[in-house]
Amino acid sequence: MHSKNAKKLYKKLFGQTAIYGLSSVLVRIFPFLIAPIVTRAFGPAASSPFVDWYSIAGVITVFLTHGMETSFFRFAQEDDIDKKTLISTTALSILSVGFIYLILGYVFRQELANVFETPDQVNFLVIFLFILSFDAFSTIPSAVLRLEGRPIQYMLSKVIGSLVYFFLVVFFIKWLPKFPEGILGLKYNPEIGVGYVFIANLVQSIVTLAIVGKEFVNFSIKKFDFQLWKRIMNYSWPVMIAGLAGIVNQTLDRQFLKYLLPDKEARHQIGVYGAVYKIATFITVFRQAYQLGIEPYFFSSFKDKNNHKTYAVLMDVFVICNCLIYIGLMVNLQWISEKYLRNPLYYEGIEIIPMVMLGALFLGIYLNLSIWYKLSDQTRVGLYISIIGAAITVLINFLFIPEYGYWASATAALVTFTSMMVISYIWGRIKYPIPYNTGKVILYLVISVSLSMISFYYFRTNYFVGNLFLALFIGFVAFKEQAIFKRILKR
Repeated sequence: MHSKNAKKLYKKLFGQTAIYGLSSVLVRIFPFLIAPIVTRAFGPAASSPFVDWYSIAGVITVFLTHGMETSFFRFAQEDDIDKKTLISTTALSILSVGFIYLILGYVFRQELANVFETPDQVNFLVIFLFILSFDAFSTIPSAVLRLEGRPIQYMLSKVIGSLVYFFLVVFFIKWLPKFPEGILGLKYNPEIGVGYVFIANLVQSIVTLAIVGKEFVNFSIKKFDFQLWKRIMNYSWPVMIAGLAGIVNQTLDRQFLKYLLPDKEARHQIGVYGAVYKIATFITVFRQAYQLGIEPYFFSSFKDKNNHKTYAVLMDVFVICNCLIYIGLMVNLQWISEKYLRNPLYYEGIEIIPMVMLGALFLGIYLNLSIWYKLSDQTRVGLYISIIGAAITVLINFLFIPEYGYWASATAALVTFTSMMVISYIWGRIKYPIPYNTGKVILYLVISVSLSMISFYYFRTNYFVGNLFLALFIGFVAFKEQAIFKRILKR
């Protein structure tokens, strides 16, 4: 790739990633703001359905979308596939599964509520079913925006929906109770309680779907292609199973804590673990932004073998950014916790933060590496790797939670994501070699983690020393990556 073209490519990709990152940050802010409002209004016990049901939302979403988003990007690059046919086929697949899910969920709503030990919250559960369905229906329209390089429209759909969600939660929970006569014909009903959060979330999902719904302009039931759907499903079902296993790896530890510990202790441990995981959100947000911006490019360029070098450069940039986030958080952890978190549960679990964040970092590298089996139509490899990871997660949590609690969960996450990262790298080297700068990547990881550990354990309250470590790492990276920075920044 010529340097001029490479410069344009990097600016475009990183510019889009920055926009996706801004939307991810803004969207993530609102749950932080809403959580204390809900807890103060109803207490931890009353808001338990909100926590418990959303803990399995990822699993349901994987079923509802069944790998169609990734498949959409993959098959959009086939010259013989009409765009309208592809949109109609993938979207109708999700719509069909979504409607079946809604019908079955409604019919067995009481049984589902009983399973979650919330038999009196069945009405909220029905709202929850619709929320996940509408979110799934937005998948393909949102993918069209990403494929066509329209990150601003994508950002607006997410941010506007989140603003609506936040405003309605505040309106229903904080403002409406102050007016006994009601506002605009609405009166606060104490029996609904935390259900107002679900109502607000439902409105958010509807608004988001309405904003991106115009992308259904190319949708037609008549354009559904059954033969194409079979090809897509052959590609996507391993992606779906891998996604399920991935959700197990990322969220099942909360369920293990819930069922393997005594009730009171379980609630406490989950609270501590959840509070600590908020720190990893910073790494998660960057990972999501990167994937949103970069994934369409990977699929659009996979036929060009010369772009393998570009993939390697993107991996370098991804790791560097993650290392900077990691060390930046670790050396300022005490200041962040005192200034913003102020949660006694967080302070209790602070010692597991290095593991939690490192696990999140390795998960990001694994997801970046995993592009090789998606590009080469070997999606079953992702299935196998995710199942291995799920087995590790289940084994460690099941064996050690009764004695070590959330320490076992944090350890399981780190071991799982490290294993998946290494397996994917080795397998990819054999099946779809990409010239990653492995030695340099490992060097950055070792230096950033080492400096972070020294700061965390010996200079936790000394911000000068910690940020000196951060400055040294930034200087080292700038020295090593002069060529990349000049290529990206040069006008």
